Amino acid sequence: MSFLDIDNVTKSYGNVEVLHRVDIDVQEGEFLVLVGPSGCGKSTLLNMIAGLENITGGNISINGRVVNDVHPSKRNIAMVFQSYALYPNMTVGQNMTFGMEMHGIPKPERDRKLADVAKLLQIENLLDRKPGQLSGGQRQRVAMGRALVRDPDVFLFDEPLSNLDAKLRVDMRTEIKKLHQKLGTTIVYVTHDQIEALTLSTRIAVMNKGYVQQLGTAKEVYDDPANMFVASFMGSPSMNLIPAKIVEDNGALAAEITDASGRPVRLRLSRDGAGVRAHLERRVILGIRPEAITDAEGADRRASNLQVLGNDVAVTEPAGSDTFVTMTLSGKDCIARMRADAEARAGAHFDFTVNMDKAVLFDPETEERIDR
Repeated sequence: MSFLDIDNVTKSYGNVEVLHRVDIDVQEGEFLVLVGPSGCGKSTLLNMIAGLENITGGNISINGRVVNDVHPSKRNIAMVFQSYALYPNMTVGQNMTFGMEMHGIPKPERDRKLADVAKLLQIENLLDRKPGQLSGGQRQRVAMGRALVRDPDVFLFDEPLSNLDAKLRVDMRTEIKKLHQKLGTTIVYVTHDQIEALTLSTRIAVMNKGYVQQLGTAKEVYDDPANMFVASFMGSPSMNLIPAKIVEDNGALAAEITDASGRPVRLRLSRDGAGVRAHLERRVILGIRPEAITDAEGADRRASNLQVLGNDVAVTEPAGSDTFVTMTLSGKDCIARMRADAEARAGAHFDFTVNMDKAVLFDPETEERIDR
């Protein structure tokens, strides 16, 4: 049985249903990330787990106990908010121990837990300061420390890094991951940042319009997206989605697209199952990640289906360790991710190498995968 079980959960405001039959099981020690655009329902779901929002339908269970009607203070969860929610008139130490004091935990035990967590988070020297004297990163550590001292069943993080600058976000991301690996705690973490989702999670629930679009590991969600929304939302730059037609080419199936000049180009498919064959001579969407389009030297030598695609280069964008190259395929901009010293030049013709083992296909009407 899962440690946190979200079973057929719905949420409505009046006649408007905003969360639709959500089913997610979280094992003990797992790091689940809820990711999606603003308004997709991820924070609402987190608040329902916390007890801050009522459930319209379904059940939420924590450690085998249904908590639908259990007060937030009785659920043994700890929440870290985007705004930190620290008491400005209390010291760091007082902020971290206040919850334990309210629950009647004796002072010696409070002091012991405070010392252990402060050492873990390396904030021993901040315990006598007020929140107004701290940086954003320090406040976030204090907010995390306040959750950790309680030793809850489940930690809930609501976009905890969104107020930090870019470098500090990366640093704190690493700290949170180290902390999870060290403590083995069960975490549900909400973010709209798909890089956070990919780097932190053991599993990801990609949400949109109140539905869970896909639930899986970072690799599954990134390499094997269930639909066009997941394909385009996860990854930076996002997956190239190219209009194509399935054709037969010397006995094999291929995706026919057009180059920058409008000439037809055929790329042989690695997958030709029943779902693909059912779309023979029909329009599809060919999905290819930017890193699967590169130059010959940068191509993955383990791939079984590398194909050359000659095309004109529209734009090159050096980005330090990589160069992003834009070209036109089937009338749409398509991005290739190359090595920093790749020889592609704007305005020139270039032989791209495409790893078709990484290609996926979608139905343009339903936007669902057809090659699984």
